[in-house]
Amino acid sequence: MTEVRTRPASTPRTGAADWLLRQVREPYLKLLAAQVLTGVVALIANVLMARAMTPDHRGEVALLLQIVYLGSQVLLLGTERSFVASYHNYTPSAAVRAYTRLLIVPVVAGVVAAAVFSLAAPHGLNPGAAIVALVVAYTLVAAVGLAARSIAIAVGKTKDFLAAQVIEALLQLALFAALFVLGVSNPAIWITAYLVAGLLPTTAYVLIWWRGSTDGQGHERNALVRREGLALFPAAVSNMAMLRADRLALPALASTSALGLYASVATMTELLAWPLRAFADSRIGKWRAADREGGLRTRPVVLAAVAYTVVLVPIAAVMLYLLIVPLFGEAYAPAKAVVVPLVIAAGLYGISRVALALLIAKGHAGLVSTGEIVGFAVSFAFYLLLIPAHGIVGAAYGSLIGYGACLLFALVVMRVKRDPAP
Repeated sequence: MTEVRTRPASTPRTGAADWLLRQVREPYLKLLAAQVLTGVVALIANVLMARAMTPDHRGEVALLLQIVYLGSQVLLLGTERSFVASYHNYTPSAAVRAYTRLLIVPVVAGVVAAAVFSLAAPHGLNPGAAIVALVVAYTLVAAVGLAARSIAIAVGKTKDFLAAQVIEALLQLALFAALFVLGVSNPAIWITAYLVAGLLPTTAYVLIWWRGSTDGQGHERNALVRREGLALFPAAVSNMAMLRADRLALPALASTSALGLYASVATMTELLAWPLRAFADSRIGKWRAADREGGLRTRPVVLAAVAYTVVLVPIAAVMLYLLIVPLFGEAYAPAKAVVVPLVIAAGLYGISRVALALLIAKGHAGLVSTGEIVGFAVSFAFYLLLIPAHGIVGAAYGSLIGYGACLLFALVVMRVKRDPAP
């Protein structure tokens, strides 16, 4: 008699474990982990710098970092998300070579522009050739780091990207701790620490990816990436302005102490949007492929983002409201007034990231830029209107209204460009 062996059925415990393992392997969780790690290191760095420097020197570091972040966006020219959509499932080597070609012209133009500025800028505006060179170098590293993130998402190497972020974070912590212990207060040296920590792991992984096989794949999609990138470039700049304009407007229209109160809450509420942004960024390529096949359904994705926000926002608002004084001290008690509007604003911003990513996947890059510009223009207008009379509360509600306007625009466009009937 032949013995028949039957495969034992999986137990509910095994099924749950398999499901959990699949979720852990999802790219967006690795991106989220990288973002959370970056946020934690930034918080620690802020504490160390504040204790090692005078407020003036701390402000110089903040200003230089803002220039670097803006400069990196200029070098990328909006290609971060369009590259993910167009080079989905390419080999790492082919993707690195393709993105390198995209960066050559902007990098050369940026270096030349910086050199001209260093030579021709008036004395009062020129920080000196050494500082300009430092900012240019860190801007290049930051741009390559953002490009590496897009490459990792496109080719399925988010695990490598997370490893690079962990190494960068450890280097930053070690360098910042050393500068703090040594009592270094020179802003240029702290920026150099940022530069070194970002340069080493990013360069290592880009070189590793470069040496792999291209499997005959080339840079044939670069024209599309550049075209969509230029359409998205205003969105990238407007998005950065929408996120940072409140912190630039508060010192000018209120006071630096008001900025301190506001930033203590805003830095924490921003974390609410990170999971949705990481999820959206990791899905653009798949959504683009599904749209080409006629199978992209946007409504369930947006509803899932809304559900996440509706559940999390009340919990986050209550917890943060209760923790303000225990975390920051009695002097920060007035910051409680901005907790609710900033938490809601972060939720709206997160949903808008998902909606705009879906529009990119459907080929509406120009409309995405329009949405970001609308959000920035509305928020900035309300900052000017509300901050002089209401201070940090006015800034919080300006953010809420601006982020809401961006989301509303995206939802209206999605309604007009609705999914085809199944």
